[in-house]
Amino acid sequence: MKHRILIAILLAVAALAGGARVSAEVFQITPSDNLQTAVNALGPGDILLLDSGAYLLTSRFSIQKTGTANAPITIRATPGATPVISYVDGGQNVINVEYSAHVRLIGLEVTGGSHGIRILDSDDITVDSCHIHDTADVGLSANVPGGTYERLRLSRNHIHDTGGTGEGMYLGCNSDGCRLLAGVIEGNYIHHTNGAGVTQGDGIELKEGSADNVIADNVIHDTGYPCLITYSAVGNGGPNTIEGNLLWNCGDHAIQSAADARIRNNIILGAVVDGIRCQPHQAGTPSNLEITHNTVLSPGGNSIRVSSITGSVVVANNAVYAAAGHAIQVDGDLTGVIIAGNRGEGSTVGVGSGFDGSGSLGVDLVAASHSGILPQDVFPAVGSGLVGAAGSAWRAVDDFNLDPRGPADDIGAYRAAAGANPGWTLAAGFKPSRWIFDNGFELGSTVEWSAMSGP
Repeated sequence: MKHRILIAILLAVAALAGGARVSAEVFQITPSDNLQTAVNALGPGDILLLDSGAYLLTSRFSIQKTGTANAPITIRATPGATPVISYVDGGQNVINVEYSAHVRLIGLEVTGGSHGIRILDSDDITVDSCHIHDTADVGLSANVPGGTYERLRLSRNHIHDTGGTGEGMYLGCNSDGCRLLAGVIEGNYIHHTNGAGVTQGDGIELKEGSADNVIADNVIHDTGYPCLITYSAVGNGGPNTIEGNLLWNCGDHAIQSAADARIRNNIILGAVVDGIRCQPHQAGTPSNLEITHNTVLSPGGNSIRVSSITGSVVVANNAVYAAAGHAIQVDGDLTGVIIAGNRGEGSTVGVGSGFDGSGSLGVDLVAASHSGILPQDVFPAVGSGLVGAAGSAWRAVDDFNLDPRGPADDIGAYRAAAGANPGWTLAAGFKPSRWIFDNGFELGSTVEWSAMSGP
């Protein structure tokens, strides 16, 4: 093992650690060292740095470690390095994180194997800024039956070219067989989960029983199944929040949710079927749903469809443009349905009021089309009927750009502004997100490294 360095790490915000100073060891290895042996030696607060090169695994690799909230165990790339961890064939997962807590994987490239990273019966696990690709099956999973995964942080990962069932992220189990609670899935870039041999290929799949999770600011495109799918919470906690995501060329629906979801500030440029679809799935039926302030372009299907409704559903302040299907379609028990402040173009089904169909894609938005792909600019145009027309009862706090909305709110994912879009230009890549911080440090950043390596 190279460069075994003992340093004192002052974890950024002393208040978070009760003002205590935590000492930990930093180990640095190269591909010529044994990765499993190095991981086995880690204790709370320790950091394992991996230098550039190929770490080829020929036997099952398992991380079974327990850190603490103030002294997590970190396995990460040496700043500026690109360590590539792979398994010799598709018969085994590359990285297994098992029976662990407060472990962070940062800046690793993971390729080959079955699942790229699989988490088993673990809480407080962070996977940040990792590049996972060309796997024989799922990119990143937490789906072993019988467990509850709490507070997973999956942020800024680049996942693409999966195989087998092909999900970019597979989180939780069918029929509440395992579940993710209070997790954050944020700022990831996931694409091309639709290869020739892929049988499913969801971008992010959050299974039944998962609750109180945030899925935000992800960019997902070219998937085999929905870009983003959630099931129902089945009483395990509060609704899941799906916000600020950019989605296009989704192989089924762009966003599919059975129940218990807050779907807001998303931009959908096109899907094979519907933009947002809520329908019965396993034990869940459409209820406890809020679909607000989304901008949805639908080249072929419906923009928003909620079918077989059994409970409360709000569809409000959405900018929806359907070239062929319906702008909004609802059916089932409509006694608990609220439809208000929506605008766009297309027909409706089950909607008595709450939709202004005088909108026009070419007039309301700066530079949009029904091509279903980029480039697109779906920011409200000057003079757009979206501006100031949102209903106040269901207004969002901020918008797709994370800018606060004013008292006179605008329909769709953006808060309007004079002139051009002041925020991120829609692109195939990472969207600026609500950065995840751990112990006061932005994960994977030079800020964190400078603080750790200081005196």
